Amino acid sequence: MYQAPRGTADILPEEQAYWRYIEQKVEAICRLYGYERIDTPVFEDAGLFIRSVGEGTDIVEKEMYTFKDRGDSQITLRPEGTAPVCRAYLEHGMPNLVQPVKLFYLAPIYRYERPQAGRYREHHQFGCEAIGEADPALDAEVIDMAWQFFISLGLNNFSLQINSIGCKTCRPEYIKALCEYYNGYRDRVCAECRTRLERNALRLLDCKKPDCRQVAAGAPSSVDYLCPDCAAHFNRLTSYLKVMGLPFNINPCLVRGLDYYTRTVFEIQPDVEGAQSTLGGGGRYDVLIEELGGKPTPGIGFGAGIERMILNLKRQQVAVPPLAKPGVFIACLGEAAKAEAVRQAALLRKKGIGVLMSLGEKSLKAQLRQSNTIGVGYTVILGENELQTGTAVIRNMASAQQETVPLNKLPEHLRL
Repeated sequence: MYQAPRGTADILPEEQAYWRYIEQKVEAICRLYGYERIDTPVFEDAGLFIRSVGEGTDIVEKEMYTFKDRGDSQITLRPEGTAPVCRAYLEHGMPNLVQPVKLFYLAPIYRYERPQAGRYREHHQFGCEAIGEADPALDAEVIDMAWQFFISLGLNNFSLQINSIGCKTCRPEYIKALCEYYNGYRDRVCAECRTRLERNALRLLDCKKPDCRQVAAGAPSSVDYLCPDCAAHFNRLTSYLKVMGLPFNINPCLVRGLDYYTRTVFEIQPDVEGAQSTLGGGGRYDVLIEELGGKPTPGIGFGAGIERMILNLKRQQVAVPPLAKPGVFIACLGEAAKAEAVRQAALLRKKGIGVLMSLGEKSLKAQLRQSNTIGVGYTVILGENELQTGTAVIRNMASAQQETVPLNKLPEHLRL
């Protein structure tokens, strides 16, 4: 028997309330901060991600779903959301718009990695990008947006972690110091980190293995190597966060997993143990647009996994509103009554009243039992007597009280 591929999941009807709840909160927060929706293709030219994410990253080397299509083009299923938005920004002439251009998306993301709680090979992400402005006040606004979004979901007990990883001017000196430090711990770090030491030293701080995290805790801090411009940017950011009243921790091990990040990086983490606990995160990418062929253009954004949000909503027992269901059930006895039930159901739906009706050949008792199980507010009963008198019996399922009304008055009596 076929099953969903490993690392994917069916979103069943009983789970849909969480998804609609999150989508409504996404749209509300984006309206407040002036973001407009964009939808990009689920697959892109593989080169877009190799160039933007970075050849030395785990995403490019191990996790991307890349294949050749029938036209012999190298295609990759979207492993992250920022690069496609930046490609669309350039392709559609958005540099000519008033800057910054603020965009958000809700999109499936694909990464081949070991499935675990809150992490799937196909997962869904809410992300936002603000492109075209370097002001650290925008960094603070994006971070505040992420913080307020999680509060709006009803989540609590989380923390804001921030760092600055500098720019191409000051980062080389920091990388040099980092490599000198790690060279003294080659025998303590994992094999992957020994490879990172040669190819992509910044990723050393991102390793989640316990021994490597212990080594990282004593590593040089990037904020101690910032050039004057990066230091001024970070100082202004922290001052804005304080003005906003946002509590934060400067985390020297926070680098994020993508090569395009510059200066500001941040994560929002719930106060629970576990490497997969991050609710969302992002940072500044001031060289990405240029690397994709555009003029030098700053940008900043963040992303948050929807499955991980739902995991935390359940963990914190946040009640989400149930989805609306039909409030009326029509029970009928006999073929003539069935035909009238079909007619009445169609008329009621045209007036905006949700209706379910009995199908098959069930007794009235069985139909009422079905109506009660479904949980509708009212059951309309049609039988031979009702057809002769042009009426219907309406049963209030909560009180069990019944009243007889003319068929042409059903909509007025059933507006819930």
